[in-house]
Amino acid sequence: MRSHLLNDLTAEHYRRSVTEGVERVAAKLGTTGRPFTGVTVDALAPRIEQIDLDRPLHDTTAALDELEEVYLRDAVYFHHPRYLAHLNCPVVIPAVLGEAVLSAVNSSLDTWDQSAGGTLIERRLVDWTAARIGLGPAADGVFTSGGTQSNLQALLLAREESKPGQAGWESGVNPGKLRVFASEVSHFSVKKSAKLLGLGADSVVSIPVDHDKRMQTVALAHELERCRRDGLVPMAVVATAGTTDFGSIDPLPEIAELCARHDVWMHVDAAYGCGLLASRKYRDRIDGIERADSVTVDYHKSFFQPVSSSAVLVRDAATLRHATYHAEYLNPRRMVHERIPNQVDKSLQTTRRFDALKLWMTLRVMGADGIGELFDEVCDLAAEGWQLLAADPRFDVVVEPTLSTLVFRCIPAAVTDPAEIDRANLYARRALFASGDAVVAGTKVDGRHYLKFTLLNPETTTADIAAVLDLIAGHAEQYLGESLDRAS
Repeated sequence: MRSHLLNDLTAEHYRRSVTEGVERVAAKLGTTGRPFTGVTVDALAPRIEQIDLDRPLHDTTAALDELEEVYLRDAVYFHHPRYLAHLNCPVVIPAVLGEAVLSAVNSSLDTWDQSAGGTLIERRLVDWTAARIGLGPAADGVFTSGGTQSNLQALLLAREESKPGQAGWESGVNPGKLRVFASEVSHFSVKKSAKLLGLGADSVVSIPVDHDKRMQTVALAHELERCRRDGLVPMAVVATAGTTDFGSIDPLPEIAELCARHDVWMHVDAAYGCGLLASRKYRDRIDGIERADSVTVDYHKSFFQPVSSSAVLVRDAATLRHATYHAEYLNPRRMVHERIPNQVDKSLQTTRRFDALKLWMTLRVMGADGIGELFDEVCDLAAEGWQLLAADPRFDVVVEPTLSTLVFRCIPAAVTDPAEIDRANLYARRALFASGDAVVAGTKVDGRHYLKFTLLNPETTTADIAAVLDLIAGHAEQYLGESLDRAS
């Protein structure tokens, strides 16, 4: 079995095995005609369940043949131009190369003596991102597994910065008095983080949004003032730069002013909108982000990186001390005085992949402008898609896009019952997924079912969008026809 360990004696075995795997994937990518096969859980699960994991195949080719059957053939392929569903991007080749390197070397980014140059590369990318945001010379941060973890860590820091001795606290104040403010369309991880941090069930105050799905700052100001009057403690305001459903960007400058006035931590969840940091065309849409105390970025959304690749950035590096614990077997306190750079001192994770290498390779091959141009393309595509929807009487589109998301629903002719329209749209989404011709997402707006295009593939065209809209309308009409037949 030692022949399967990666070392100096098995380098050629490694080369042959990985090459065979890469060739399989390349062949699949080159021949994929649809984003999905339409396979069902009931059809796929038995194939996987019948595999006896205690009886290995002892052959790489045989294992890859089996993998073709249980995974590659029926995977959902984000690179296909008619995958239009969630915040999943096609990935750039330099990042995939970085993934191959980091997996083989297998550095762990918790301590210097497990990663060496990997630590310095991650730190350099954190500095680069913080500079793009404009956080200032004291900024710092760390890579994370994704936006949910980044938001959790940011709110942990905000909570700790609000402890007794900080402005607004009285002796013995219960953490249940802490309040977090976020828009009604913010990411669910804000409420999840509040729960994990031991805050009360009502600790997250939902702020209404305007017609463009942006946080209403007048309502935020009112809630901040009411919080103080009620003897509660404003802990943080979470502004979203790219909401999951609408791609909307909260008014960051106005929110920054309110946070400064009330001495409240400002966190910007830019997991989606961080692609604008590389944009030469639309960077001004996130003006005000430079005033944040912390920022979430997801490179694996809008920097076209493989999952996972995310980071949390802070204005003041000293606040990261709230995530610091020292262990003699890993990062003893003396290492701080010896100026040994251990990233575990900043992270909620201990063992951590060298995900930063993927972004490093991307920047060294493509450059930031190359990433920004790709993100600009999908923003432009969304604007063109909105024009198609706005001019098509078959559809109702919710809001003009700021980033690359379109939320809409089919309004079949002569149907006035909103519940029946809901059912038609749900049916259309399910039927489209079952066909494998395209994959779209869904959500609710004002209690009604809507469909969603999340456009993160520069290869998608307006012709693709138009074709998928025709498919949706066709499925909706089919449902209504069958519904009338059943009624008669």
